[in-house]
Order: sequence, then structure tokens, then C-alpha cells
Amino acid sequence: MKLLTRLNAFLLFFTLIVNKAATQSNVIPVEKEIAIGKEPKPIVEFKVKNLFESTPFAGQSMQGYLGKRFSQNLTERLLKVDEKGIMAGYLERPGVHPWIGEHVGKYLESATNVWRTTHDERLKKQMDRIVNELIHSQLEDGYLGTYLPKDYWTSWDVWSHKYNMYGLLAYYTATGYQPALDACKKMGDLLCKTFGDAPGQRNILSAGEHMGMAATSVLDPMVELYRYTGQKQYMDFCYYILKAWDQEDGPKVITALLATGNVTKVGNAKAYEMLSNFVGIAKLYRVTGEDRFLKVVKVAWQDIVKNRLYISGTTSSMEFFQVDKVLPASSKDNMGEGCVTTTWIQLNQNLLAITGDVKYLEQIEKSIYNQLLAAENPQTGCVSYYTALMDKKPYSCDISCCTSSVPRGIAMIPYFTMGNLNSIPTVLLYEPGVYKNSYTTARNKKIDFTLKIETDFPESGTINLTFKSASNIDSIPLAFRVPSWCGGFVIKMGSQEYKKVENNCVTVKRRWTSGEKLTIKFDIGVQEIQGGKSYPGMMAFQRGPQVLAFDESLNQEFINANSKEMENSMLTFKPASTSCSELLPKQWIGKQAYSFMLTNNNKLVFVPFADASQTGAAIKVWMPLKPIE
Repeated sequence: MKLLTRLNAFLLFFTLIVNKAATQSNVIPVEKEIAIGKEPKPIVEFKVKNLFESTPFAGQSMQGYLGKRFSQNLTERLLKVDEKGIMAGYLERPGVHPWIGEHVGKYLESATNVWRTTHDERLKKQMDRIVNELIHSQLEDGYLGTYLPKDYWTSWDVWSHKYNMYGLLAYYTATGYQPALDACKKMGDLLCKTFGDAPGQRNILSAGEHMGMAATSVLDPMVELYRYTGQKQYMDFCYYILKAWDQEDGPKVITALLATGNVTKVGNAKAYEMLSNFVGIAKLYRVTGEDRFLKVVKVAWQDIVKNRLYISGTTSSMEFFQVDKVLPASSKDNMGEGCVTTTWIQLNQNLLAITGDVKYLEQIEKSIYNQLLAAENPQTGCVSYYTALMDKKPYSCDISCCTSSVPRGIAMIPYFTMGNLNSIPTVLLYEPGVYKNSYTTARNKKIDFTLKIETDFPESGTINLTFKSASNIDSIPLAFRVPSWCGGFVIKMGSQEYKKVENNCVTVKRRWTSGEKLTIKFDIGVQEIQGGKSYPGMMAFQRGPQVLAFDESLNQEFINANSKEMENSMLTFKPASTSCSELLPKQWIGKQAYSFMLTNNNKLVFVPFADASQTGAAIKVWMPLKPIE
């Protein structure tokens, strides 16, 4: 008996030692691989029918310019993510800075979208490890933040729970892994218990920065949690957030915007957090159908596009919305925070789904081809927190909010390539690839087909498309977006031409034979853009969807010969450009370079802003140029 008692005591002591060592070394039991289940459907459908549904990610094989950048985002950023760094605040609380908890959720959402498209085994194993570590770090009461108990629900604590919901819900919807949803429900239950108007509950505005806009942006994933559980308390919590906004010290996200039509009058004008709230309001509209929610989001969108949007598709300087049409773009102006760019894309994504209006796709295209891709170095995967139009891009691989956000934006690109727009299969972005889609006829017959797109776009505007299906099929429509920046858009099939533009698209409706081909042609011109309030007398160029930039590393000969002329006077250029990709360095990722002739027969070399500065050179988008009068 004594021997047994001693043995039990030894085993207990040994267990305590092992547990302590495991805690100190941050060892958490992790399953090797999570099985893929059936993708779950929401319990609560959107009340507002989507007028745009993207082609399923698994049915897309992107190639060309966007395909390359999408692939580089996988290999150079996601697969090289600092796993210990993004999990550090959970493995050893508290974290080293107040918002360290946001990174793992952002990673999981990015990785899930990329995995849905690529089914890369390396990425899946990495995701599985991180999901298990995150779930195992959740406390019994549902807390999944990085703070010690004395500091719960201060500063960025709710914010971290928001991103953990984002990440785990994304993973759940892709794999059906129930523990991921269970972890979200525990977080949701804890938030509902902690915040509210009842005695003993906290005020959510005091639990986050920027007049509460950081904490209340949890609205977005709480709407999604409601959709996948059907639990009314989560929707009640969303309405509590709306009520909290109008407290005396609240940001008045809806009421102030409807009263003024000006985002600078909302809260403290902090762009990232405010845009995050607008995304939540858009989601709330899709679930409830309440018109006031759509109205406020459209008012915000209109004000930003009209007064606060850079030509590269981003907004904010020093992380805040600025006064009308003041858009400073140098490195000291801290313009174009990567988190803002990605959240702006999210807002347009929701508006595109709600309305089916391609004007929102135009904004998404502008952001993707310019500010978003400019913020991630395609060679290294490093990210610039702020990406100025006028200086070097300060790329860094250190963990930051933008190092985690920019990959999220790039991972969203498959949402916008093609899909069913107003129930018609529609090509939106003219990149090469293979896209599997379907069309449901008026008689509810589902027709599966594949489009193979071959092109060197964005270098040229010639697109060859092949239609494939299991057999010859009934007459179905295929639509093709006519971009606002192109000219001469025409579709040819044999001797037949299609030119009629309706709702910014040309539609081809016919009985299709598998293997049939069509050709799309449009002109890609160069537009001259004036510098406005911030850069009066200066000019920028846009070719197709791409803003162009003067990269000093490609223009050393001109700079050496014309340094004083560049500095002290305006240059007069001839309105013509010529491709000169042979001037690009061997390691350069991207094939586009264009020469612009000056009246003295010198030439300037421009590349897409998204590609510029990847070798570390200073760049300029706004140039002291004027056309020939």
C-alpha cells in the first residue's frame, strides 16, 4: 500500500513537472493533420440575394500576371510566415505588444482562401498546426486573447477576438472542422456575456481604441457567426453595437455619416477601424435587408471615391481620412496603410455582391493592380506598411498589422476573376487561366462548363477564349465586362461580331459547342492624370488598370544627364509609349516596362507602380511633366 502511495505521488509529481515544462517551453499538443469534411452551409441565408457570386475557388487556375503574384504570396509570404511569432502572444501571455493577437486570425483567413484555390499540401499542414495551437490556447470560459486577467477587455483585446473569429470561421467553412466553429461560439458567448446594457456588463466602447471603433468592428464576424449557428444572441449583440455607437462619447458611425455625408465627421476619422465597421454594416444589411444599413455604406463609399481616394486605389494619410481632395503621397505622409487597402477591397466586395454593379469591381480592380500588389515585394514576400507613390517602398518581413493584412487582400483575388453577375456567367478580370463555372437555366437545369483564357494581358488587349463542356449544350449567355479604361471593345466568333454594351458588359448568348473559340480585342491606352490639390502642375500616367511609376534604377542615365532639369523645370513629353521590357533586371518579377519620349528625344522608362521599387530604388508616380500644347 505504501509502495502504491509512493508510486502515485511520484506519478503526480512527474505529471506536474512535465506540465510545467510543457508550459514553459510553449509545447501544445497538436494533431498532425485535420481531415477535410464537407463544406458546411450557413444555417441562416442572406436575406438579400447576392447579385454576384464568384466562381468557386477550387475551380480556378490563375496564370499570368495576377497568377504569378498570387503564387508568390503563397511561396514567399504565407509558407514563410513566422509561426512562433504570430502565435507568441497566445503561447505565453501577455503578448509583446497590445495587438499581437490579430496576426494568427489574419493568417488563417489568407491561407484558407489560398488553399481553397491551390490545395497546396504544405499550406494545409501549416494551417492545421496553427489551428490546433490556437484552439488549444483558448481558456475554458472562451477567452482567446493575449492579455492577462487584470488587463482583459482593454485596448485591442476584442480586436484580437475579431480576427480569431475571422480566421477560424474561414477555416471551418473550407474544411468543416467542428472544433474551429466551437471555438468561435465560445468567443461569441463570452462577448455576449461580457458586453451589454445589463447590470454588471461592460461598455464595449471602452474596450477598444479610436472611440470604440476598433472593438465594435467585431460586428462583421459576429454576423457571420450568427449565420453559421442561427443563435439569436449573436444577432442581438450586433444590434447592441449599433446602439453603443450613439452613446454620448460614441463614434456615431451611422448617424453622423447620414447627417453629414462625410467620413471625417465619424468618430475620430480613423480609416482602418471605420472601414471595418462599414464592412460589418454591409454584412448586417445582407442578413436583415434593412435599407438604412445599405444607405449608410453607400454614402461612405461615395464620399471616399469622390474626395479621399488615391489614384492607386487606397485611402488615408497618417492612418486617418483627410480633408476633401488632399492626397499627399510621399513617404513622410504615411499614405495607403496596407490594412486600409485590404478593408477597402472588402467593402467593395460586399457592395458588388449586394448590387451586382460593376462600378464596385472597377474599384477593386484599381486597388488590386496598384496599391495592393505594390505593398508586397514579389521577390521576397516582404510588405510595406505604408506604400507611398513618391519614394522607396519600405519593405519589411517583420510582423506588423499590414504584413498580415496585405496577404489577406492578395488571397481574395479569386473572388473577382469571374462569376455569375445578375445570374449570368461573367468574365471580370482579363487574366489567363482556366475557370470552371456553371449556369442554371430557367428550367432549373444546371450546366457545367470550363473557360480557358489565353492572353498576355495586361501587356495587350487580345484575349482568346475556349469554351469546353462535357457535351454540346443549350443556349446560355456568357458576359464579358467592358472596363472603363479600354476602347474599341469587340468580341469575334468566326464572322460574327458582338459589340453591344449593356450594364458595362457585352453578352454572347448562343448554343455552345465544346471546343468553340472566341476572341476579345480592346485598346489599352495611356491616360494622363493631373496632380490635383496635392501635386499641382504634375502628371501621372495610367495604362489600362495600372498606374505607372518612374523607377530610378531603370533611369540612371537620364537622371545623371538631366538632374537639374528634373529638379528645376517641367519636362514636356510626347504622348506615346513603347514597350521596352528588355531593360528590366534579370531578377525582376513582371514583364512590363514602357518608354515615354520627351521633346528633346530623351526617354523615361516607366513600370507598373505595383512592380516598381522591388529592387529598392526610389520611385515617382507624380512627375514634373506637361504634354505638348
